[in-house]
Amino acid sequence: MARQYPLKVLIAWGEAISGNAELRDWLLSHGYPELGLFVHAMHNQASAREWLLNEGFPELMALCGGAEGDARAVQWLRNHNHPVLAQMALAADNDDDAMRDLLEQNDRIWANLALKIRSIKNGIEERHNDWHSFNRD
Repeated sequence: MARQYPLKVLIAWGEAISGNAELRDWLLSHGYPELGLFVHAMHNQASAREWLLNEGFPELMALCGGAEGDARAVQWLRNHNHPVLAQMALAADNDDDAMRDLLEQNDRIWANLALKIRSIKNGIEERHNDWHSFNRD
């Protein structure tokens, strides 16, 4: 990422990703709005996605897109010198080799964040698929 974050902020981001609304709101109001809005973007909130793109955080939007299976977003991250975010996106999109690479490179915080993103994205997809199955029956 272009911006360097203190470890405690990355830990708070992980907790926000996992559903801690209090920490998400803390990020939003304490100088890290991009991390708080990333959480909203993961839940397909269009205004959060637009904010990330318009306010200079396209790498976070690409991370979100890559975690949703958009190969172009992952390639964009690679092309714009965000190799760790590219690996995180792949790992969050259920690529176990990418997760292993993150762990082997001693990027445990990034692997942990990717696992949290994976869990949320898989849960959203499961609920989406359940809803469509329910409507077909």
